[in-house]
Amino acid sequence: MEYRKLGNSGAVVTNLCLGTMTFGAESDEATAFAIMDDYVEAGGNFLDTADVYSAGISEEIIGRWLRGKNQRDLVIATKARFPMGTGANHHGTSRKHLAEALEASLTRLGVEQIDLYQMHAWDALTPLEETLRFLDDAVRAGKIAYYGFSNYLGWHITKAVWLAKMQGFAAPVTLQPQYNLLVRDIEHEVIPACLDAGMGLLPWSPLGGGWLSGKYRRDQMPSGATRLGENPKRGMEAYEKRNAEERTWAVIGAVEDIAKARGVSMAEVALAWLADRPAVTSVILGARTRDQLKANLGAGDLHLTAEETEGLDTVSKPPVADYPYGAGGIQQRNRKIEGGR
Repeated sequence: MEYRKLGNSGAVVTNLCLGTMTFGAESDEATAFAIMDDYVEAGGNFLDTADVYSAGISEEIIGRWLRGKNQRDLVIATKARFPMGTGANHHGTSRKHLAEALEASLTRLGVEQIDLYQMHAWDALTPLEETLRFLDDAVRAGKIAYYGFSNYLGWHITKAVWLAKMQGFAAPVTLQPQYNLLVRDIEHEVIPACLDAGMGLLPWSPLGGGWLSGKYRRDQMPSGATRLGENPKRGMEAYEKRNAEERTWAVIGAVEDIAKARGVSMAEVALAWLADRPAVTSVILGARTRDQLKANLGAGDLHLTAEETEGLDTVSKPPVADYPYGAGGIQQRNRKIEGGR
């Protein structure tokens, strides 16, 4: 694996991050311990979780695993925003909820400071200044080292960055969005906003819910111990939705061709493409088993050629209307110096 700066901070993390959403649900504690051991042994130093993962159990498992470990060698990230109770103030990014959520995460993880504290999603109810002031206070108090966002839109990011700058608050360093060869819409405005702010991307669902690993076939309904095998209608990667898209199968075919030519797995090709995209700091790997993790770790040292990258860029380019993101809108935003270079 390679080291990269954590966004615009001075901390460094590996280009593959271990996501732990399965811990306590799809992966029991013994399996989770083994997965974390394998990841660290392979050179990884970056763990990502959230308070809502298995209702806090994921954080507790990580906390028990961390006992006896050299925590200084690791970067631990967690998130808050979604409901952790039934009360009206048990969710959101208000000072009241975040104060309780942060203390609870610190306790479950068994640490004195969380390295990266992320707002799991935008909260339209809470004034943004309230959220940012709380995060700045938490940085100053030493309870978090850095903070970031997840699932924010471009204007959310830009507003937050400039409000923090005007108020003298600590600045956000990262954004955690959904991003993969099948889901590239954030390239229109979210990634430009992050590049403008110097923030790093931590993509989740890098394999599109398993589609880019080659586990699903066009003429065969998913079955068995896979995400869609257990629930074919699951979320944004639902079988009927993706199976109906010609673009999906064109992308899968292109990934498969490169994988065969390289002698690597399809997952490694898809992950390598993503890891080298603009602004990407670290790609979040989700694994339910040790075998799944090991099948993906090779991507940490894999780089595609310019020709391979261009081919994947072309086949995965999402359909877009002429305005404002298509050719018509781009033409309006362009400006060239007449007679110059």
